[in-house]
Amino acid sequence: MLSADHNLEIDAPAELVWEVITDFPRYGEWNPFCLECTSTLKPGDTINMRVNLGRAPQKVVEIIESCTPGKGFSYHMKPLPLGALRSLRSHAIEARGAGKSQYRSHFELSGWLLPLVAAMFGEGMQSGFEQMSAAVKRRAEDLWRQRQR
Repeated sequence: MLSADHNLEIDAPAELVWEVITDFPRYGEWNPFCLECTSTLKPGDTINMRVNLGRAPQKVVEIIESCTPGKGFSYHMKPLPLGALRSLRSHAIEARGAGKSQYRSHFELSGWLLPLVAAMFGEGMQSGFEQMSAAVKRRAEDLWRQRQR
């Protein structure tokens, strides 16, 4: 299995972190990994993305698995036949009191095609998820500072 987990303390309220990760039209302004994104976040609907995997940006369409407003959402690729490849991506937010929160980003990829996909895109995925998590923190903290003025 290929996985990436990032847990970050953010100096901004959970509501603001939720706003950042669900403001899809603005992803191109701050997100170095997911350059474009659209979704209703309704389970069963798609999430359409253009992601930077280190080469030319790739269009990706996945399926919303769950969404709890203000808390997080998850999605997965349409599984390939015979267990060839499956994925799960989730974003979770937890309030930590007085303008602080924790953001958890999780990604996993598995299946018998994993060695090939990891060889082609693994480094780009790992780097991308790390960059996106850091950018979520920066964006939320910057917005929080601006709103405190």
